[in-house]
Amino acid sequence: MNLPHSPDRRAVRRGRRAFLRGAGACVALPWLESLARAATRLQLPGARDEAERAAEGSSVPPNRLVVLYMANGALPAAWNPVDEGRGYTLSPTLEPLAPVRDDVLVLTGLWNKNSLGGDGHYAKTAPFLTGARIRRTGGRDLWNGISIDQLAAHAQGGATPLPSLELGCEPVRPAEDMGYTTVYGGHISWRGPATPCTKEIVPRHLFDRLFRAGELRASSREKSVLDVVRADARRLEAQVAAADRAKLGEYFDAVRDLERRIERVAAAEAQGGLAGGPRSPAASAAALPPPEPGVPSDHPTHVALMLELMALALQQDATRVITFMFGNAVSGRDMSFLPGVKGGHHELSHHEGREEKTAQYQRINRWHVEQFVAFVRRLAAIDVGGARLLDQSLVLFGSALKDGNSHDPADLPLLLAGRGAGNGFAPLASGAHVKSPAGTPLCNLHLSLLRRMGVAAESFADSNGSLLDA
Repeated sequence: MNLPHSPDRRAVRRGRRAFLRGAGACVALPWLESLARAATRLQLPGARDEAERAAEGSSVPPNRLVVLYMANGALPAAWNPVDEGRGYTLSPTLEPLAPVRDDVLVLTGLWNKNSLGGDGHYAKTAPFLTGARIRRTGGRDLWNGISIDQLAAHAQGGATPLPSLELGCEPVRPAEDMGYTTVYGGHISWRGPATPCTKEIVPRHLFDRLFRAGELRASSREKSVLDVVRADARRLEAQVAAADRAKLGEYFDAVRDLERRIERVAAAEAQGGLAGGPRSPAASAAALPPPEPGVPSDHPTHVALMLELMALALQQDATRVITFMFGNAVSGRDMSFLPGVKGGHHELSHHEGREEKTAQYQRINRWHVEQFVAFVRRLAAIDVGGARLLDQSLVLFGSALKDGNSHDPADLPLLLAGRGAGNGFAPLASGAHVKSPAGTPLCNLHLSLLRRMGVAAESFADSNGSLLDA
């Protein structure tokens, strides 16, 4: 599938947002009603673009696409609901969905046909968002397709400062495993058949991309980005309505709190923390590469920081497309921080039907669902133009394997949160378990997501229809 043409400059201009500036800092603002109504009188960079957008009638909100990837599959017996429709019963692994179930579709029955032609994890992970058949290689001659996130990012036409964000928790160290390069297992986002998108895994680096320019990055970390833009912030607060002042206060508090959390973690690591986290004796060198400087030693802390940064990036419209990998393919992450779990993720996914392993594997799956729920609730709490950010988002959570023990790419474990009601689309009818007939292409879902993200596509990879009402 070829990338579509970019929209014209006028359309790009409409997508800009107002922001606060200081020496070495640039803080994009969340949506504010005051900016939309009276941007012409506000003396802030980018504010006039808000007025232009309103005057030109460009009031249709955009959609956002987020993909959260879980490595090593899920335990089928504990994942699949036994019944269908809106009244379905939550399975043991999906019980954490209870507070958000009305905003989530549980999707079963989908498979990624072109990932069946290879052994192990790598041939499944790399094509998760491309629907392509990868080339078996241990070297540089990679071959995949273009992933849906990159097609969606291209369709935005430069409307945001960052076309997309590719994030994760584990670095990629190229090596050969089962005849495949581990590069395949470390990337779900692909700009071209031979071009995986480099992931950012260090929270501080991601924060800097969102808020700090080069000058401030090189200066003392004792100076908050909000201190640098304080003059602009005070001027803005004096001009906007009370409701927007409250919203700004909450947003600034979230930025400052996150900045402090990141710095506390960095300081703790500098005083002897083991970057990259503890390693299970069963974790293979290929699965869990050497530690990366700046990566929190505590995995739950790392995940929480990255998810909060993602929410802020969407709130300030820094980007509308994000992919995040909790772990790479064959991840040997030691999950012993979970009660009742002792050992590496990959090792426990090869449970061989043994109860002592299946219980731990299921607990790992459940923890990942809990992180998904926390992110969904965070987006639901963000107001954009009188609507929840979640209502104008599509958050796909899943794995490229049904069961890590069998490496089966059929009936994948998938969740889709959000209503996708941006770009003029009717809201999705969420809150149900949708069971597709066996053999339904995963790419039918991908085609639906692409359309809601503004990509005019008739098909995608091996799709034979559109799964949702797009």
